Amino acid sequence: MPGFYLTTQAQAYATLQEVGAENLKMQMDLYHMQIMEGDLAVKLSKYAPHCGHVQIAGVPKRNEPDTGEVNFDYLYDHLDQIGYRGWVGCEYRPAGNTVEGLAWFNELSGRE
Repeated sequence: MPGFYLTTQAQAYATLQEVGAENLKMQMDLYHMQIMEGDLAVKLSKYAPHCGHVQIAGVPKRNEPDTGEVNFDYLYDHLDQIGYRGWVGCEYRPAGNTVEGLAWFNELSGRE
C-alpha cells in the first residue's frame, strides 16, 4: 500500500528471505497488488509458496470480488493449479446490503 514500509511483493519476499524464520509468511493483497503492480497470476505463481494469506476485493472500487476488472474465477483456479493451501480472505466495502452482497460466495462455494 502506498506510504507503507513494504510496497511490493518483491520487497516482502526479500524481507522474508532476510529474516529466514520458518513461521513467517507473506500476505498477498490482490486488490493493492493489482493497483500497484498488476500481473497477479505471475506473482501468485512466484510468491504463493511463501504466502499464508491471500486477500481479495473488487478492483477498482474495493467492492465484492465478483465486480471490477480482476477475473477472480481465473485466479481461484490458478491458486488451485499451483497448489496454494493458505487462507483466502476478504476485505471489501459491500456495494449494498451485506447479506445480498455475499451472493458471489454462494456461487463460489458450489465450485468443485
